[in-house]
Amino acid sequence: MSNLPDPSTPMAASPLTRAVLEIDEYASGLGWDQPARLFALVDTAKLRAQEPGLAEQLGLDAADGEDAPAAITPIEQDELPAGVALDEFLATIAWPDPVTGCAMTVERLMLPPSAEGSVPNGLDEAQLAEWVAEHPDRQEVRMTVAVLRDGARESALRLREKDSPTEVLTGADLVPGLAEALSATFEG
Repeated sequence: MSNLPDPSTPMAASPLTRAVLEIDEYASGLGWDQPARLFALVDTAKLRAQEPGLAEQLGLDAADGEDAPAAITPIEQDELPAGVALDEFLATIAWPDPVTGCAMTVERLMLPPSAEGSVPNGLDEAQLAEWVAEHPDRQEVRMTVAVLRDGARESALRLREKDSPTEVLTGADLVPGLAEALSATFEG
């Protein structure tokens, strides 16, 4: 029995996973040290039918995705305002009905779990960020998280030191805090 993946099985079977990986690939093409980016996720077929001009502008011809019903198209939104905390910014967002989901890509520093026990007590957020930035085991990571109105979630993590499409980790619950914040943009 081979450990190789079955070539007939798509690498990213769900439309949401494909959208997350598409956004990750886009962000990767921009390089590192980028600001956070927000994307609306829309149903590709509905976009073609309701906004043919926009669909054409995005390069979505009628042949795209016909074999993949429920394909999702990410549409990048305006740049996030500088100096506003991410959670405060997300709390101001309300999506129109045609938007089926949203996604965000952000870069952060992270530490391996083994370093958690060495975090000094009593640090405020700024001090903690500085401590992490100076830690010898820190790693830069780009996180792409997407949520749909129906509650579905997907995320992709890419380490700067392993910056390759074959090294991207995907999973529904990799960044639960950001997924919750994005889901909250569909409430109320």
